[in-house]
Amino acid sequence: MARVKPFVLRCIGAALIFMTPALSLAVDITVSAASSLTNAFAEIGKAYEKAKPGTKVLFNFGASGALLQQLSRGAPVDVFASADVETMDRAEKQNLLVPGTRTIFASNRLVVIVAQAAGSIPASLDQLASPAVKRIAIGIPDSVPVGRYAKAALEKANLWTKLEPKLIFTQNVRQSLDYVSRGEVDAGFAYATDAAVVPDRVHIAFEVPTQAAILYPIAAVKGNGEENAARDFVRFVQSQAGQQILAKFGFGKP
Repeated sequence: MARVKPFVLRCIGAALIFMTPALSLAVDITVSAASSLTNAFAEIGKAYEKAKPGTKVLFNFGASGALLQQLSRGAPVDVFASADVETMDRAEKQNLLVPGTRTIFASNRLVVIVAQAAGSIPASLDQLASPAVKRIAIGIPDSVPVGRYAKAALEKANLWTKLEPKLIFTQNVRQSLDYVSRGEVDAGFAYATDAAVVPDRVHIAFEVPTQAAILYPIAAVKGNGEENAARDFVRFVQSQAGQQILAKFGFGKP
């Protein structure tokens, strides 16, 4: 059997040494993010992958409360981005986050939307009580932040009890958007950024003042082996490149 020359062995060894760092850079990170971030984060994910060759960003979009439930049950998630501070507070109390990584990265506005073909357009919360408005889409307040913001606004206006029979509860803000755009309800509560996704199908009737600012926190999640990559993704979202993409989709500064 022919013997491999020492020079050849040294060349193979050197090649393996140089290949190892490149191989170690190839990582997959999973990001659980609020439904309202779907379009913006999809583009941020592509930009991040381009900036970090070999890295793949996988997304799981849904209602913030539902995503937290998944996290608490051990879902393999590396980054969590919610549509409200309250849900992130609960994640932190459950010791699910990497200390020091939590930060606010964007803001939004609560609006009432109607279909572009709507014959009657309400101009205020009071007008949602009109007989012309029969069905109103709203996220489930216990698990969907947009629903929680909307309920608080209606309670402050003493309209929650009056409007409750008209409310159609949805699993997330994008479901509310779909119901409105298809004309299945007469109005719906959503974020301004969601209305901007389908401007040819929905129209913002009016903006709803909220008692608390609508802020989006993000953090790396403990225990899934990619904490360094998760930290890096969080930094990218906060970077100029990430913020430009968020602004493109209508999100405000933190």
